[in-house]
Amino acid sequence: MALPQPADLTTLVLRTDFRDDAAWEALRAALDAAGGLSCATCVSDPRFAGASIAALLAEDAAAEDEAVCEVFLADATTLADPEHRLLAVDLYTEPGRTVRIPACWYADMSTNLGIANMDFAEFADAADPSGTFRGFGDAD
Repeated sequence: MALPQPADLTTLVLRTDFRDDAAWEALRAALDAAGGLSCATCVSDPRFAGASIAALLAEDAAAEDEAVCEVFLADATTLADPEHRLLAVDLYTEPGRTVRIPACWYADMSTNLGIANMDFAEFADAADPSGTFRGFGDAD
């Protein structure tokens, strides 16, 4: 179950919940509305149904030459949530570290990670108490 390779300078949005096709399409529409589909490689492959973070880490570690640095999971929480909060998973610096990110913030995180302008930890460290990144706030 090797992780799919995202297209150049995009990040992987991996569907792990297959109970509601309409919810998956709603997530894709939310990403598109926020400009995120252009920086996403969306994968809806039933072999990843219910895939755990541990399983994804093991798969990524096995493919050292083409390792994926982060993955955004469209899990049951994502697809049931009105904000479509994806579960971002660090597979590189702090493997297994997670942060939720609403679809409206996906393009910012994906782009900055894709060009190595920022690290995963910068987004995770800025998460609110619920573990959700909602921006960096105003720099007063």
